[in-house]
Amino acid sequence: MPRPVIFDLFHTLVDGANSERDRVVGEMAIMVGVVPEALVAAYHATWRDRMTEWDVADTVRILAGRLGGAPTEEQVARAAAHRRELAARLLDSVAPETLAVLDALRADGHPLGLISNATAETAEAWPSSGLARRFDVAVFSCEVGLAKPDPAIYRAAAERLGVAPSDCVFVGDGADGELAGAATVGMAVVRTIEHNDSDPAWDGRALATLGELPALLHRI
Repeated sequence: MPRPVIFDLFHTLVDGANSERDRVVGEMAIMVGVVPEALVAAYHATWRDRMTEWDVADTVRILAGRLGGAPTEEQVARAAAHRRELAARLLDSVAPETLAVLDALRADGHPLGLISNATAETAEAWPSSGLARRFDVAVFSCEVGLAKPDPAIYRAAAERLGVAPSDCVFVGDGADGELAGAATVGMAVVRTIEHNDSDPAWDGRALATLGELPALLHRI
């Protein structure tokens, strides 16, 4: 059987859009009555909590409170909706060429999995995205309470695919130490730099574009 392939999401399948994220959080700050730069900084500082514990409304409520704000539930809901719109927009930004690669892998018989360090709004938007139907399993940090590079999140994805981690190929840009985490559980690792050069020190297989992946898999 062709080997299962497990992908990272942001900066691998879609651009992470870091500047757009910051812009949207700044707009959310105005909605809840706190300083935009302060809320952006608070978002960056609490990434692990946001990706493993808080939902989008919790995040707005907690961080606004820490910054001295006292938003109403209506304000929280408005800001949370703004963030949800961003999540859906980013998932819809996947390039046709990327979808074609995924379709080719499926046609070749590769089971496909996803592991994403992602906040709750991304997991909520996932089922309606064009990506979702191309994957057999998707593991989001916000749903399992684990984040890469914790070995347990890789094992969870492999288990859902019904295979051993050592049977899998992991493809990611390398953010959050994800490549080393995948290697720790025995996965073959492929680094992609198409959207971002996140782990330039990684010494292993690398792709300039995702379109190179099907040919590489034949050689692994």
